[in-house]
This record gives sequence, C-alpha cells and structure tokens, in this order.
Amino acid sequence: MIRRTALAASIALTALSLPVFAQDSGTLKKIKDSGTATMGVRESSGGLSFTIGDGKFVGFHVELCQRALADVQKQLGLAKLDIKYQPVTSQNRIPLMQNGTVDIECGSTTNNAGRQKDVSFAVTTFVEEVRIAVKANSGITSIGQLNGKNVATTTGTTSVQHLRKHERGTGVNFNEVFGKDHADSFLLLESGRADAFVMDGQILAGNIAKSKNPADFKIVGEVLSVEPIAIMVRKDDPAFKKAVDNSLAAMMKSGEMAKIYDKWFMQPIPPTNTRIGLPASEATKAAWANPNDKPMEDYAKK
Repeated sequence: MIRRTALAASIALTALSLPVFAQDSGTLKKIKDSGTATMGVRESSGGLSFTIGDGKFVGFHVELCQRALADVQKQLGLAKLDIKYQPVTSQNRIPLMQNGTVDIECGSTTNNAGRQKDVSFAVTTFVEEVRIAVKANSGITSIGQLNGKNVATTTGTTSVQHLRKHERGTGVNFNEVFGKDHADSFLLLESGRADAFVMDGQILAGNIAKSKNPADFKIVGEVLSVEPIAIMVRKDDPAFKKAVDNSLAAMMKSGEMAKIYDKWFMQPIPPTNTRIGLPASEATKAAWANPNDKPMEDYAKK
C-alpha cells in the first residue's frame, strides 16, 4: 500500500511539474510575463558594443538588438518593454545565456560549431577578419615576425585558438599574454607589455580609434581567420530565435541595416566623436543579402 501511494504521489508530482516547466520555458513568455528583457552587452567590443559610461551601452549590435526587441514588444502586444543591460565578458557570456541571466547577447560573439552545442545564433550580421595590431614604429608586418615577442589577446576568445594553430604550423614561438577584456588587451599593447594584439579587426580598429594617439598604431599581417559574428540567443528556443531573425532579416532587406552599420563604423561616434572608418566587407554584405546562421567552419570550407 505504501509503495502504491508513493508511486501515485510520484506520478502526480511528475504530472504537475511538466505543465509548469512548459509554461516557464521560452524567452518570449519570460519577456511577456516580466515586461523586461535583459541584453548582454560588451564594454569594449569596437563598434559592435561598447560603453559610454553611466551604465549606457551603444554600438551596431546594441542598436540591432534594441530594434529586434521593439519588434518582439509589438509581437507580444506589450505597452512597455523595459530593457536591462548586463555587461558580459568573453568568458561568462555563454554561461550567463544558459542560466537565464541574459535573454539576448549583443556583443562580438563568433558563431562556431562548438558554441552551437550550448547556444543558438541569430542570422549573421557581421563577418569579421582576425588580424594583428602593432605599434606603428614596431617594424612588425606579419605574424612571422612575432618570434620571441609578447602577443596579447583576450581570455575566452577564438583568437587564442587561431594563434596556437598558427604557431604550430609555422614554428613561430611567441609568448601569449591575456587581457580580461578587449580594452585590457589593448592596454597591454599600448603600455608596451605586449608587442602585438591579435583580435577581430573591427575591435582592433575601434580601440585604436579611441586611443590617445591613433596614428601610433596600425593593423598588419595576414588574415588569421574569417568569422561570422552574430547575436546570441538561448538554445532550443526556436520561437524567440525566429522573432529575432525575422526582425534582422527585415532590416537587411529594407537597407536599414546598412544605414545602422554606416552610423557606427563610418561616422563619428561617442564618447570621443572619432570614426572607426571600417566599410562593410563584401562578406558582410553577402550575409545581409542571404540571411543565414552558418557557423565559422562553413566559411573555412570556401
């Protein structure tokens, strides 16, 4: 009798828990119930996502996310949607997405096959080339000249992997020094603690543009990899991904995305009113013309 009662209770608990889980799952429901959405943002990710102080974040991906969330607000019939901004780093962005701290990540995250096991990505909005930044008077023009040098990169980024692969392939022996974020990595270069900084080209260009003396730095060398950068969402949440994808695709089709890109990469931007001066690449334009969420590995096959 005790066993039957225990079994019945177990079945009842299971039955009760299933609907609750179903109701609680899904970012759209979470946003509708709370009237808020939490956006993961970066403090120094070039023109994609950066802070201008006082808890304010701006940039190409930040604006795209704001517009996508405005479309989500309309879809859900919400009179008001409160957007919260949560700074994330290269190391914690995926865990914070997985545990529900952020609902949409609007930084500089590469879409690759490994990450697709943990999160999902909206359609690609920016195609990046990983390059090398050095001091203009360093004499360094290629990765082959980094032998015995200190090379900065940001902890938790894919650039570390490319450096290691390149090192094994050519026998170049350099010392890796890690910044906790992109601004910290650039400071390593600026202060002379690193001879080079390897990272996404637009992040390098953005940090150079914001430095005290931009002419003191230049981007050189081979393209180490081509990477699709995308807005990140939770895995196994197709309804929210579809809502974000539809919003982004509409901006691509209307030409609005190109205008927003121009605003953040070709025009003077805060806080120093300098311009990054990085026109949209042909690969980025191709991603806008044919919206897709292909991982980095697909680009490498070309």
